[in-house]
Amino acid sequence: MSETDTDIQDAPGVAESELDEDDRLKPEFVRAVLDAVQNGDDEAARALVEPLHPADIADLFELASHEERRDLARAVTDLLDGDVFAEMNDYVREDLIDALEPHQVADIAAELDTDDAVAIIEDMEEEDQRAVLRALDPDDRAAIEEALSYPEESAGRLMQRELIAVPEHWTVGHVLDYLRGNEDLTTDFWEIFVVDPAHKPIGTCELSWILRTPRGVSLSDVMKREQTLIPVEMDQEEVALRFQKYALISAAVVDASGRLVGMITVDDVVHIISEEAGEDALLLSGAGDGDINEPVLDSYKARVRWLIANLGTALVAATIISMFEGTISRMVTLAALMPIVAGVGGNAGTQTMAVTVRALATNQLTDSNSMRTIRREILVALLNGSTIAVVLGCAVALVFQNPALGGVIAAAMMTNILIAGLAGVIVPLTMDRFNADPAVASSIFVTMTTDSMGFLVFLGLATAAGLTA
Repeated sequence: MSETDTDIQDAPGVAESELDEDDRLKPEFVRAVLDAVQNGDDEAARALVEPLHPADIADLFELASHEERRDLARAVTDLLDGDVFAEMNDYVREDLIDALEPHQVADIAAELDTDDAVAIIEDMEEEDQRAVLRALDPDDRAAIEEALSYPEESAGRLMQRELIAVPEHWTVGHVLDYLRGNEDLTTDFWEIFVVDPAHKPIGTCELSWILRTPRGVSLSDVMKREQTLIPVEMDQEEVALRFQKYALISAAVVDASGRLVGMITVDDVVHIISEEAGEDALLLSGAGDGDINEPVLDSYKARVRWLIANLGTALVAATIISMFEGTISRMVTLAALMPIVAGVGGNAGTQTMAVTVRALATNQLTDSNSMRTIRREILVALLNGSTIAVVLGCAVALVFQNPALGGVIAAAMMTNILIAGLAGVIVPLTMDRFNADPAVASSIFVTMTTDSMGFLVFLGLATAAGLTA
């Protein structure tokens, strides 16, 4: 039994194992900690929390309510180190940071790598930010101020400045002595960067090569000269794509003059990949940040504007329906069938749009293959439309004993799925062409197109065919 399991078992009213296999905190454990805090038994609360991993402590604070977090923080203050804050949800972290004094935030930031420290400080109010920076050591302050000078979500914000860089003329022995003789060096690195006299990276040496190579061998004989360099202002999403494409563990970050200014490691990129994927999914739905810890008013503001936009598109569809009031009155069955045409067309458009947005986000879809992609989606839409049109047309003709109605709805379905396929790829491409995020509003325009055109084509064909009850 692990140390954590033992402590939980000894705690009154807590089951033998309060952490499941994927390290998520169970309700009984969370309740036991919060009850101890509420009862003023800080020692019991601390005994339960102390064995947890920093990420689990961060999760514990996220599971607590807004009112409970500050009391919990007071009870386990000495356990709230930089590693815990680095793992914490942004909204929860901001909530706790607001309750701390600037010197306390500075102490936490000083424990962290620069990238994690920046993540804590960058969202603070400007006045509080300056107070925290003043409380930092000059070296830490200079590094963080430099990072804050770069654009948000750029490599400059993401990178850490703690790295190992050595000159090319050194031998393996020099490197080993340097690593062993300097206690202030970073401890988290996978490779050593080799730089020229201007501090520009010219190669890398993996630690495994260093450890397996005789001391007298020159670095120039064992280093790898080919490397992937990350410009300091590159967007973090592009950084993540490079790590995925070239299977990188770490990469050097260079400024405009090509000098080495930091490095990005794969653990930071994993977080970015998850963050960007979730962000795109939420943007497609118009749900804003989609964080359950987000303030209610922020969630309201993020969502209501897209609901209003959806209301506008729904009014467009309603206007089209009203144009065919006479046709619908002559054959009420049309009112029951037309949502099928719009609904299936909407689903077809959403499928194509999701594929297109993902392809744009991962650089699979560019100007060089956009026309090929459009032709492909047209072909897929034709095949899908033909299949659904035949099935639906036959079913309607048999159920309503009206072959003409079956033919009309089959033609309308075929047309709308084809339109949906075109809209699903052209709308995101157009938004991307105008430097707008295709994940933000593509769904609204695609849905408006499939609903409006579905009703228009179906009712228009029914009018042209003179269908009556």
